[in-house]
Amino acid sequence: MARTERSRVRLLLILMLFVLSAIAFLDRTNISVAGVRMRVDYGLAPVTLGWIFSAFLIGYAAFQVPAGWLAGRFGPRRVLTVAILWWGLFTALTAMVPAQARHPVLLLILVRLALGAGESVVYPAGNQFLARWIPASERGKANGWIFAGVGAGAGLTPPIITAIIAAGGWRASFYVCALVGIAAGLVWFVVARDRPEDHPAVNAAELAHIRAGLPPLPDDHGPVPWRAILSSGNVWALFWSYFAFGYVIWLFFSWFFIYLADARHLDLKSSAMYGMVPFFAMTLCCLAGGVINDRLSKARGLYWGRCLLAVLSFLLTATFLAIGSLAASTGLAVAILAGGAGAIYLSQSSFWSVTADIAGHHSGVVSGFMNMGCQIGGAITATLTPWIAEHYGWTAAFMTAAALAMSGAAIWLFVDPTRPLLLEENATPPVGVLA
Repeated sequence: MARTERSRVRLLLILMLFVLSAIAFLDRTNISVAGVRMRVDYGLAPVTLGWIFSAFLIGYAAFQVPAGWLAGRFGPRRVLTVAILWWGLFTALTAMVPAQARHPVLLLILVRLALGAGESVVYPAGNQFLARWIPASERGKANGWIFAGVGAGAGLTPPIITAIIAAGGWRASFYVCALVGIAAGLVWFVVARDRPEDHPAVNAAELAHIRAGLPPLPDDHGPVPWRAILSSGNVWALFWSYFAFGYVIWLFFSWFFIYLADARHLDLKSSAMYGMVPFFAMTLCCLAGGVINDRLSKARGLYWGRCLLAVLSFLLTATFLAIGSLAASTGLAVAILAGGAGAIYLSQSSFWSVTADIAGHHSGVVSGFMNMGCQIGGAITATLTPWIAEHYGWTAAFMTAAALAMSGAAIWLFVDPTRPLLLEENATPPVGVLA
């Protein structure tokens, strides 16, 4: 009897999550490009614009855990669809705040807060999907593709948004982004299912492959183990290291385009071209990190595959940021700083793979809690960076990010991806590489 060829539905859905990830970052970083014009229309100081940037991240951080719980309770298909429609609406509403309003800054802050709440769902729901659909041996590459969408979306933002602004003004850019997001959300609802057993295109061979590769975890469908989560050394180490990650990456997402305009004195078109470079580096390194993660994990075990890669990633990031911030040439500075942006994304699949490794059915909640740390770091850099740049210069702003990257590397030494969450309460956490 001929062997039945395995279907590849899980790969199609990972590709769809890559697209949604790219659109999510298009919708959240468009304001960093439009912000150059918005500052003029609304009469905003850089620090005030930073408050608006931070509002998104506060909403995003605050709803990470509820988003993960909703994805676990109602399934990533429906929850992610509703979230995409929500954030499409508030992307459009960003452009509808009139400059002549009585309190336009407050209105912008509230709209961006709501947008952040809607976008908070995308990665916890994606991780919940991954825990149900993707074998452990494929999770590095899967996460690499999902988070490559971050770099792709953010990298395409400068030229796309610049072109739309040139043609129709900065408000038009938000309307276009909203329509793209809503269309993608409807496609996701049609093609996705919460479990491989429910998808009509998944054949028996693919289903057997998925089931064989899912790690056994205790209490897979029980209530959320809040005590285990909040007392877990693994969870808190991931939270604080992702805080450092968030501080670094949101310096690029929020301020790099404006850094090029203000500190390097580039015009809108040149800033858009240079501004793409760090985000394409993120995309390539995210994909590479996923492949390295899986191969190293297979060869040396999960601790070395997940954790060693993350440590090296953060150390490289700190080095590139420190050197790049001192470069006199704009081209050289952008190239080296882009190396730092790419290097930190080598670790992205490690963060999300570990949460799926240790939490199983509760991976949405645990990854949401971890991602809350990232967004808190991002909210701080969104407001703190312009203050540091104004008082001490942009070199100091990048050096601060480099110091945070060093701390993130050290914290990864205390993560153990081989210990399931519910077995950790009575165990001694690992200490360093020798654990």
